[in-house]
Amino acid sequence: MIKSINIKNYILIDELTLDFSQGLNVITGETGAGKSILINAIDIAFGAKVSSDVIKNGKEKASIELVIESKNKNLQEFFNKNGIDAEDEIIISREILQNSSRIRINGVLVNQAVIKELKEILLDIHSQHQTYAFLQPKSHIILLDNYAKENYGEKLKNYQEKFKEYQNLTKQLEIAQNALNTTEAQIEFLKFQINEIEEAKIEDTKEEDNLKNELKILDNAEKLKELTYHAYQAINGDENSVIDVLLQIKSDISRASGMDNSLENFETQAIELTEIARDLAANLRDYSQTITADSYRLNEIQERLYIFEKLKRKYGSSLEEILNTYDKLSKELENIEYSEKNIKELQIKINKILEELNDLAQEISDSRKNYAQVLSSLITDELEKLELAKSRFEIRISPTELGTNGIDNVEFYISTNVSQDLSPLAKTASGGEISRVMLAIKTIFAKSDEIDTVIFDEIDTGISGKAAQSVADEIEQLAKFRQIILITHQAIIAAKADSHILVSKKQNEETIVNIKKLNNEEKIQAIASLASGTATSSAMEFAKSLLKGN
Repeated sequence: MIKSINIKNYILIDELTLDFSQGLNVITGETGAGKSILINAIDIAFGAKVSSDVIKNGKEKASIELVIESKNKNLQEFFNKNGIDAEDEIIISREILQNSSRIRINGVLVNQAVIKELKEILLDIHSQHQTYAFLQPKSHIILLDNYAKENYGEKLKNYQEKFKEYQNLTKQLEIAQNALNTTEAQIEFLKFQINEIEEAKIEDTKEEDNLKNELKILDNAEKLKELTYHAYQAINGDENSVIDVLLQIKSDISRASGMDNSLENFETQAIELTEIARDLAANLRDYSQTITADSYRLNEIQERLYIFEKLKRKYGSSLEEILNTYDKLSKELENIEYSEKNIKELQIKINKILEELNDLAQEISDSRKNYAQVLSSLITDELEKLELAKSRFEIRISPTELGTNGIDNVEFYISTNVSQDLSPLAKTASGGEISRVMLAIKTIFAKSDEIDTVIFDEIDTGISGKAAQSVADEIEQLAKFRQIILITHQAIIAAKADSHILVSKKQNEETIVNIKKLNNEEKIQAIASLASGTATSSAMEFAKSLLKGN
């Protein structure tokens, strides 16, 4: 269960710390007061998409922290797999900055995939968007499979892995068949391209740069020889050379140091300078002697660079790209030469995996049909409790081509009165009926899974009177073994709360949202306001009677 939430600089909230209770937590407030702020904050903490717009004006960042207590048996495996220390409490924190956000679980930075996995273990948020998704037939097979996951979940997972393998094999087969249709002329051209690159014998991708540098040297050989020899002569050749001058300087300093010992260090430096000059002169002399105007090597380099330029015009802008093209062309030729044999091998593999898929799909389909009857009956029973006593609910399964989920189409059908035939859920149920169908489904799922907390965002839309009473009773029962957090406009539902949270908005110089957990007296006033719009004496008495009845 969610024990508490701490929010800072989020939308219209400066700072808020709020404790939740085990059982039923209701959130009420006038329209536009910001009741969904709490639900959205919890969702964002669990990884929902968020923009910097949620950061309160004038602040650099927003933060949301949840403290959670859970004994869910799947948690230990989750912690071990993701390298997170298991504590008595789980602390989820999300920090939202102008250009990024960070999520931590027990202090460990995690990515979206990890927090999504934790959300699936701990939390189920039912919003208006999810209601819309549940109406779409593509969601129905997922709902049925989730309900029956303990029975055939592993088998379905195995099937889906094999189906991905089957898709990959059919893609390979298509490539091989296309390659087999390549014309002889295309094959010969492919071989020509490969051979042209091979003949260049490119072994080093830096060869072109090295050759260009060597070409520059050969083009300027005479000038380089002249300059370096002249420099050598200046240092250690003619009279009054650099070395002659340094020797004279060394001699002068040596005489001076005889008069002042502090000059001995200068004499050492003069000796070092002389040796450096000798080494430089020797290197310049050697370099000058090695430089020759080699016209044969010059032509050889130019021819080699011409080959590179020719290849670059065809196969890439650099030697590296040319070699990449060579690998690609070689692979293409290899696929063509191998394709005929490969097609036969692939076809054998595809036939084998298709046989396995069909067998698995049939087994899954048989299980689905059995569980469709069970789930249909359970939902019908729940609808009867929710003042839809004459309703019929049926999960219909029809055959389809082999696909990701097997060979079944699954769709929910409903009839809410005796004279009405069963029709697709999306086309027939009213808003109030849809709310109750969703509550019935959620109730059944909550009883069968390990999720600790179920959040309803206005599940009571479009209902009143006896229907509202039945929804209130159903939620009260559900809250006995799951933590429920819900937004409601119904006094009769709010009166069932173990914890009542009121959201209000004040607008002075700035808009401020106040969120407060109510005491008993404040609960009476809040329920009275829900019932009649204002807390009149009669409304207060009605609120007390509702609370007394619970």
